[in-house]
Amino acid sequence: MSSAFDDFELKGHKLENRFVVAPMTRTSADKKGKPTELMGEYYERFAKGGWSMIISEGVYTDRQASQGYENQPGITDAPQTDAWKEIVERVHKHDCKFIMQLMHAGAQFQHNEYTDTPIAPSEVKPKGEPLDLYGKTDGWPEVKAMDETDFDAVMNGFVGAVNRAKEAGFDGIELHAANGYLLNEFLSDYFNQRPDQWGGSMAKRMHFLELVVKAAKSAAGDDFIVGVRLSQITVTDSEYQWPEGEDAMIKVVKAMDKAGVDYIHTTDTDVMRKPFKGGSNKTLGDVVQEFSDIPLIVNGGISEKNYEHVAAHYPNALLAMAKTSLANPDFPIRIKSSEPLRQLDFAMLQPTATLENEWKWRDENDAHIELD
Repeated sequence: MSSAFDDFELKGHKLENRFVVAPMTRTSADKKGKPTELMGEYYERFAKGGWSMIISEGVYTDRQASQGYENQPGITDAPQTDAWKEIVERVHKHDCKFIMQLMHAGAQFQHNEYTDTPIAPSEVKPKGEPLDLYGKTDGWPEVKAMDETDFDAVMNGFVGAVNRAKEAGFDGIELHAANGYLLNEFLSDYFNQRPDQWGGSMAKRMHFLELVVKAAKSAAGDDFIVGVRLSQITVTDSEYQWPEGEDAMIKVVKAMDKAGVDYIHTTDTDVMRKPFKGGSNKTLGDVVQEFSDIPLIVNGGISEKNYEHVAAHYPNALLAMAKTSLANPDFPIRIKSSEPLRQLDFAMLQPTATLENEWKWRDENDAHIELD
């Protein structure tokens, strides 16, 4: 039976187990998007804790409309790149792979140092309200539908970010096409109401993502990993479904395979949820496994209670964990040695999910985790 402690190979990179730290928004860079010393301590803690790979929080890619949150880190200039380089070195010291998640906020835009106007496929705001967890704001701003200049700027931002992530020493990048951010918005018939070549059928809605993947692969070269994160749901709409049901996911997976992605990372409210319109009995990850040989990362409610079942159900997959990793930065070590696990106290993420608030909570509760 497939075990979560099995070795795993990803584009020639050997991983010692299948445990991955999922990307989590922490909004703890400085005002100019430069990563901080505390971020280095945060990421190195996971590397010391036995995780085989870490996927960073979403990192903005240009100095125009890609930033979505106050104090979000960027990868747009030399100071940001150099600061990331120091963090990568800290992670690599512990034989842990490090993937940078590249994110364009699109309409899901709560703060931006460079513009007050978000861009998206269409002039459509997200459902629901902005998340106070990532900074208070007075509702969603009006959205500008992307024109040709915007398409060029977004593409150039992603390609430039790939090059700078390579320069910083990352092992690869993940294109964030999930959770309601720009690349995911193109896949959505709610956000994408365009009447041109970028909207309509899923074949048209996914075309911009295909082009971004191909451009990223071209910039990446032979040894640098390029993955894609996919979901139907968004940060503020956990009920959204593609109108075409399972067939939409099949089309996207086949397109990603043809474009040459090195992995697909699926995320959902539950890793075993069957989310498709039309009564399909498959999960997002099931579709990836059935219709491609692309390595898979699965995310959604994985914990000490179900990780063995998930590992067996998805034998060609890495297991990405968020809340469990926050409570237990040394989860793989604790599981292997049968040590007791900690439960996540959401008070550490209040009033906002910054590292400063987490460290303050740990100080007050004598809950710092010291790892050699």
